[in-house]
Amino acid sequence: MPKPYPEEFRDDVVRVARNRQPGQQLKQIAADFGISESCLTNWLKGADVEDGNAPAITSEQNADLRDAKRRIRLLEQENEVLRRAAAYLSQANLPGK
Repeated sequence: MPKPYPEEFRDDVVRVARNRQPGQQLKQIAADFGISESCLTNWLKGADVEDGNAPAITSEQNADLRDAKRRIRLLEQENEVLRRAAAYLSQANLPGK
């Protein structure tokens, strides 16, 4: 898998693509920067999402969601340990043991 382009480079290419002259095609801009047209299109879509111009989850929201899922998974594991400990301790306190 090729190394990702630096964020500054992406931002520069997106800015040039958004401010292109009428009649100038994305294909030519992509060729000028040495990237594929589909790559440029994806960067433009991502920039629209990050700027709030397109409905989707931003990278910040995605990071928050990932952290929340990690926290939920940890809490579920802790809950399972406590449930098993409670069951074990309730068995130990039964008469006749």
